[in-house]
Amino acid sequence: MLTDQERAEIAAAIAAAEKKTSGEIYCVLAARSSDYRETPLAWAAGAALLGPALLLLLGVEVSVPSAVSGWTAVQVGAAAETAARAALMGAILLQAVLFAAVGLLVAWRPVRILLTTPGLKAERVRQHAQELFFSKGVHETAERTGVLIYVSLAEHRVELVADEAIAAVVDHKEWDAVVADLLKELRLGRTAKGLSDAATRCGDILARHFPPGPRSPNELPDTVLELPR
Repeated sequence: MLTDQERAEIAAAIAAAEKKTSGEIYCVLAARSSDYRETPLAWAAGAALLGPALLLLLGVEVSVPSAVSGWTAVQVGAAAETAARAALMGAILLQAVLFAAVGLLVAWRPVRILLTTPGLKAERVRQHAQELFFSKGVHETAERTGVLIYVSLAEHRVELVADEAIAAVVDHKEWDAVVADLLKELRLGRTAKGLSDAATRCGDILARHFPPGPRSPNELPDTVLELPR
């Protein structure tokens, strides 16, 4: 996802930012935050359920024979039952075809991501960021001053997770501004620049509240973690 030069630029930006503060900055770049396997199933089921209703809206009707000269009531009833069964089998077959076709189409990853609801994508990105915040030890810095910058490319979303000591003194609007500027760079295809600038901005914010102490060990890697998935 990144070139060696871009990785070096981001690492240098993180190292420079951390020289101004006792805080720690950790960057993660993920190809995506989830496979969204429920999306094809949801769209396929919806298409299958709506298929027969769509036929009715288009004017397709079941043809039931009316009384014909010489037919007995039993014959008319049998003919009507046959027509109804044929219509029912046709509807079931249509639903099966729609379910399979839509399911296969939406299973294609670009379509699957596109058709996943924004709310679900936001939830999965936030969830993955939180998981990484704890699994990578960002919450284990000595002064609880770790910040995770998480970018999920497929969803075009960014999450910034700050530890409790930071959250207690830094207004969330400051982080929102960092996220907004990073998203602008991502839309322009400048991922490395966006992450470098975000790390620098985070360092400036942290420096105002958490200046470097006499001993400020580097507790987290400066390199960006890439998750191609």
